[in-house]
Amino acid sequence: MLTRDFLQKADCKTAFGAIDESLLLTAEQRSASLAQTLAQRPANSPVWVFGYGSLMWNPIFEAEEVRPAILKGWHREFCLRLTAGRGTPHQPGRMLALQEGGQTTGLAFRLPEHNVQEELELLWKREMLTDCYLPIWCDLTLQEHGQVANALVFVMNSQHPLFEADTCHQVIAPLIASASGPLGSNAQYLFALDNELKQHGMKDDCIGELVNTVRQWLQQNSTGMLGSEATA
Repeated sequence: MLTRDFLQKADCKTAFGAIDESLLLTAEQRSASLAQTLAQRPANSPVWVFGYGSLMWNPIFEAEEVRPAILKGWHREFCLRLTAGRGTPHQPGRMLALQEGGQTTGLAFRLPEHNVQEELELLWKREMLTDCYLPIWCDLTLQEHGQVANALVFVMNSQHPLFEADTCHQVIAPLIASASGPLGSNAQYLFALDNELKQHGMKDDCIGELVNTVRQWLQQNSTGMLGSEATA
């Protein structure tokens, strides 16, 4: 279970499973990445973070406000080869990222200004173990009143060695159904995402179809179904 305490104490080299050290960012590299990102922060603007995966149900960081939001120009894809956390190098799964095109519904978290640096350092330790994601600033449409907020969004780095272009459900469903690691199973992640989207009344047909394909694969190939509870 990924918790705030676990993340604060985690040794990035070992806590999430075996990560190729050639891909692992050092603490200094993460700090430099965060500093560079904050240097691009819109002036006089609060820091919002857009959650479209596990950040939705297990953000860990403190937030003063949480709002449903729409991100235009990006869509969810399980395009990141997962070799740690919920997968291993010998049994890799697939992790979620954002690729260009379409739009994504998720949650926007407004961080408290008084400790925004501390909360973002924790977020960078979670999301930027390697540079598989690119942290960028994007405009979100906050639902209910339609306000626009500029937020941090972690999108796929398509130049990263773990990027996988083939996201056909027939290809990725067996990988997601089979992979697991120190943080739980890959399938549990997918099921938790599907549950969270439904709880917020958010529709993502691609995720729903993938859930059905993974469940069918599990029924046909496993002696017992994996649980659908999130271990985040």
